[in-house]
Amino acid sequence: MINIGITGSSGFIGYHLYQTIKLNKEFNIVEFNREFFENSDQLEQFVSSCDVIVHLAGLNRHHSDHEIYNVNLGLVQKLINALEKTNSKPHVLISSSLQEERGNVYGNSKKESRMLLSEWAKNNNARFSGLIIPNVFGPFGKPFYNSVVATFCHQISRYDQPILENDVPLKLIYVGELVNEIIELINNKDNTHYKIIPHTAEVRVSGILNLLLYFRESYQENGIIPKIKNSFELQLFNTYRCYMNLDNYFPRKYNVKLDERGIFVELSRSEISGQTSFSTTKPGITRGNHFHTRKIERFSVIKGKARIQLRRIGTDKVYQFFLDGNNPGYVDMPIWYTHNITNIGDDELLTIFWINEHYNPDDPDTFFEKV
Repeated sequence: MINIGITGSSGFIGYHLYQTIKLNKEFNIVEFNREFFENSDQLEQFVSSCDVIVHLAGLNRHHSDHEIYNVNLGLVQKLINALEKTNSKPHVLISSSLQEERGNVYGNSKKESRMLLSEWAKNNNARFSGLIIPNVFGPFGKPFYNSVVATFCHQISRYDQPILENDVPLKLIYVGELVNEIIELINNKDNTHYKIIPHTAEVRVSGILNLLLYFRESYQENGIIPKIKNSFELQLFNTYRCYMNLDNYFPRKYNVKLDERGIFVELSRSEISGQTSFSTTKPGITRGNHFHTRKIERFSVIKGKARIQLRRIGTDKVYQFFLDGNNPGYVDMPIWYTHNITNIGDDELLTIFWINEHYNPDDPDTFFEKV
């Protein structure tokens, strides 16, 4: 069992790293609180409990240059002081940025922080990994703070007007891919004082904007699963879905066509392939209580009464949607939201499930957690 501590676990990258590590039975999370930086005893207890420390805490925007520089270096110095005081030698990883090359205050603070930890590791014969990371995007990033992708997703999903200031190519990595890189470094026991994390996509800002506008028109406005050409577009689509206001969007009602023969309902329209299934559920029974990290999934209730619940992993808010087969509708499952469906009626519940990839028992992307 490897004991891993993450500073900044409530931030964008930290959230995804924390939740992914929790899924691995070979890892144990050593809980961290930002207040530990203000309490030397708690910080010393933390570092002495860790086999690995991933240092992600810091400032990057909406603060003065003086504050960014001093806080980022100050946090690293406090970490080093605690390590030396307790004679602890965990594998320390720190996230830095391509901003190092630009000579701005944020970039300088990240570079000097990396160098301080590298020097500590050399002096103490400890493992260290300084990661130079490209632009990171993915679900739950903070708009106007973490990335232009987060800002555009927030604005476009709410019909605000995004501003295209500099149409430059961006070197991007999806947050899940970055997390995999970090976990690989931990597992391989590398002693990498300097590693440039490769970007996995390069797209102009206008290209990102146009894709997101397409997703809004196809999916948000018309309920159509859009054409997805590659892994980047799937990652961007799943990112976009997580910025939509679920309370205002679901459940979506189907267009029911009625004539003397009965009714006809088109359940889904998709520009990609997938897998369609159905289930029957007895009264009072709940299905699901699991989440996915990459799959697109739609629940369509066509007979009976159902309650669908969703909760974002690591949070407490539960969304509830009620559907009735007499007025058929659907709810889509955002990634990183655990979900279930319960038959709340007196009769059998009939549900149609569509998912964008065929089920693979060797890679099911299905993790169980109660809503």
